[in-house]
Amino acid sequence: MSLLRRRRTSQVPSQPPSSPIDRGDASPLSAAWSDKDDKEKGKKGAKPRWSCLDSCCWLIGCICTTWWLLLFLYNAMPPSFPQYVTEAITGPMPDPPGLKLQKEGLLARHPVVFVPGIVTGGLELWEGHHCADGLFRKRLWGGAFGEVYRRPLCWVEHMSLDNETGLDPPGVRVRPVTGLVAADYFAPGYFVWAVLIANLARIGYEEKTMYMAAYDWRLSFQNTEVRDQTLNRIKSNIELMVSTNGGNKVVVIPHSMGVLYFLHFMKWVEAPAPVGGGGGVDWCARHIKAVMNIGGPFLGVPKAVTGLFSAEAKDVAVARAIAPGVLDSDFLGLQTLRYVMHTTRTWDSTMSMIPKGGDTIWGGLDWSPEDGYECKLKKLKSNDSHVSQDSITENEKFQLSPINYGRLISFGKDVAEMSSSNIERVDFRDVVKGSKFANTNTSCRDVWTEYHEFGWRGVQAVANYKAYSASSILDLLHFVAPKMMQRGSAHFSYGVADNLDDPKYAHYKYWSNPLETKLPHAPDMEIYSMYGVGIPTERAYVYKQSLSTECNIPFQIDTSAEGGNGESCLQGGVFLVNGDETVPVLSAGYMCAKGWRGKTRFNPSGIKTFIREYDHAPPANLLEGRGTQSGAHVDIMGNFALIEDIIRVAAGATGEDLGADQVYSNIFNWSEKINLRL
Repeated sequence: MSLLRRRRTSQVPSQPPSSPIDRGDASPLSAAWSDKDDKEKGKKGAKPRWSCLDSCCWLIGCICTTWWLLLFLYNAMPPSFPQYVTEAITGPMPDPPGLKLQKEGLLARHPVVFVPGIVTGGLELWEGHHCADGLFRKRLWGGAFGEVYRRPLCWVEHMSLDNETGLDPPGVRVRPVTGLVAADYFAPGYFVWAVLIANLARIGYEEKTMYMAAYDWRLSFQNTEVRDQTLNRIKSNIELMVSTNGGNKVVVIPHSMGVLYFLHFMKWVEAPAPVGGGGGVDWCARHIKAVMNIGGPFLGVPKAVTGLFSAEAKDVAVARAIAPGVLDSDFLGLQTLRYVMHTTRTWDSTMSMIPKGGDTIWGGLDWSPEDGYECKLKKLKSNDSHVSQDSITENEKFQLSPINYGRLISFGKDVAEMSSSNIERVDFRDVVKGSKFANTNTSCRDVWTEYHEFGWRGVQAVANYKAYSASSILDLLHFVAPKMMQRGSAHFSYGVADNLDDPKYAHYKYWSNPLETKLPHAPDMEIYSMYGVGIPTERAYVYKQSLSTECNIPFQIDTSAEGGNGESCLQGGVFLVNGDETVPVLSAGYMCAKGWRGKTRFNPSGIKTFIREYDHAPPANLLEGRGTQSGAHVDIMGNFALIEDIIRVAAGATGEDLGADQVYSNIFNWSEKINLRL
């Protein structure tokens, strides 16, 4: 029976043996295995953690994938597709001016000469120090600016000029790029002259009838001749173009500082050798049909003062406020603002744009020609046929609290707004500078600026003077940067001539100041002032002392100074006025509106002058790029209306054919407020 029971028991399905854990006698090894199983089960059930590194990799991957996809689509699509998309959104695009005028039958007639402005022309290395190995004839300025990122200190060393002579430092030769490529594009995709060149080519222009008068824009104007014989080259090329094009005179198109450079050239070419070109008093009459100045700072620009005084303009001041101390700090061995100041103060050309004419032109502590201007800008849709010699638009209404534009620099918002009789000023001119900043050479890594010899006593004296007009600005710059201004005073002047027949005005330092020189004797020549309007433009500044460290530039724009509402002319420590974002209307337009209008002592032969203003209209969408109706200082070079005007004159038209003056601003009224003997 026992055997039978065993067999029956064996036929019952066997149960799994109880584990040691079930029996309560688990060993350490089995417990460990059990824990491992539990953890693996937990891992399988839980979501993986997302680290910051994963997010970065994911973002970079998405950007790269999107970039390559867009690049593939761009290269795969037909050339007409972008235009098709743009027209589908915005409607039919107008013909480019060159194509439009080609259909009208216009043909190339007068050779054209382009004169680029400051910073827009390329510069390349011909000789350098050891750190610049491999950069022979590579661009240091313009193009991709790759060397700025790869070796910034070496780049600064080679872009700076000698602080004593204003010429090349020993062992360095940086020279202007030549040809149309010198300034067609400032950087890849960022045009300067390229659009105008392309449109001129539509009616038959080519390289033999177009000439880019490239020069080293860092040098003083006369030093471009001393070092590179640039003025002689311009003279020879113009003479060649006239003689090889049937005697047709050239149309000269200067932009920005190039306007002042060509003013200097017109006096140089008349003057006897060796200082001048020896062309005689009738050279311009024999060789130039018209000078079409674009965005010309004839009387200077206020932002040139702040650039020399504190290495700032409005945008830099905002960046300085957003990240306090970053631009002033020693970041990766590079003190950004101090290097900017150190370098730009060696560029003598920057001093050519200090405001000219003093308080007579720019106003005093209690008045300015632009009194009553209101910053509520009216946007017009096009540049069509708005012509007036005395226009008062909605742009310029009287506002309740007048703005003292004549105070180019005020230390404190309260000083900028109060009556001049309530300002307690302490003259800084006779203050003895002292109490030099400590440990300058060590902590500042030898980034020398003249503020290193200035001292706290000098800083306080400048701030205690409170308010500076255009006349006292010159004294201020002589006080804070005497070595720089000593060089500049040998090449530029900023006054108003009492007697233009005085022999002293034969010196080349007066040639780029239209208030201290005469236009050439060329009664058949025409002079145009072409510039954008409708963009808030820097005119005056509210300053404060910087937080004190021994290395800092001791002054900065006070970005906390605001006007109180969105339509105020005071924004971020800057008083704004009508202009092209860089050059105020007063500077761009006064000479053609009044100073040279008719026969005056500055224009004894009665050269005809015309003002062509282009009201700014921003692009309607991103597909329009920088726009075809822009009035901005550089973007205006792609303005279709401006390009059409230039092509018509180059093809033989006169100022009257264009419709004479085209005015949107109040330039004629402002000019009448200036009490200048003509």
